[in-house]
Amino acid sequence: MPFMERFNVAAVQMVSGTDLARNLEDAAVLIERAAGAGAGLVLLPEYFCLLGDKDTDKLLIKESEGAGPIQDFLSSQAEKHKIWLIGGTLPLESGDVDRIYNTTMVFDPQGRACARYDKIHLFGFNKGDESYDESVTIRRGENAPGVFDAPFGKVGLSICYDLRFPELYRALGDVSLIVVPAAFTYTTGKAHWELLLRTRAVENQCYVLAAAQGGKHENGRRTWGHSMLVDPWGDIVDRLEQGPGVVCATLDLERITQVRASLPALKHRRL
Repeated sequence: MPFMERFNVAAVQMVSGTDLARNLEDAAVLIERAAGAGAGLVLLPEYFCLLGDKDTDKLLIKESEGAGPIQDFLSSQAEKHKIWLIGGTLPLESGDVDRIYNTTMVFDPQGRACARYDKIHLFGFNKGDESYDESVTIRRGENAPGVFDAPFGKVGLSICYDLRFPELYRALGDVSLIVVPAAFTYTTGKAHWELLLRTRAVENQCYVLAAAQGGKHENGRRTWGHSMLVDPWGDIVDRLEQGPGVVCATLDLERITQVRASLPALKHRRL
């Protein structure tokens, strides 16, 4: 795989609903738009395939690794557009009848599954009328930090609530890009989303690509959106605030080199 100093990437933002087939159709349109704009890597948001009326709805569409319509969709889209496709998250069997793994799967331009990461930090929030507890329907992943090789360098995998745990990102090692598929609530997103994304980029001196759910969903949930690409200095390269759409931008590996040379914080670490 030849190394590329510049590489186009895209984050797909969605407002996923309660119908799997319709969500896949919507995702296909946005993937095609991203690929048409020149993106060689496309990131989908968390829960891109379903935000059900009930948290337990995701159990009804769970798949085993390597088989199922959601994975078939991701594989065929990656192969069709000759892109690296990071499939947001999908529900995979966990061995627990009442819970699934919330899993990111990566497909290469030949449509082959090449990486997997099961979310290890499960969101819990209780304030006023808002209450969430992912641990009721999701089993915490037990995998090591997920990294895969892309044409521009290593890519580190994370999911949504992981963003609040900097030790996960240190454990990824030296990466050129961190990806964050997410479905941040409007409340927590407004307060912390941009702050956390920019911080992860600055402290790891790499690009951060975040694909979010962004809008009012059929089930009444409201998500923050603001999908974006952040550069290694913490500058926002491009963003989309609300609604379905695509953020397309270019990774410049020379930018990483310049930032790390001028402020070699990673070399100064002592812990």
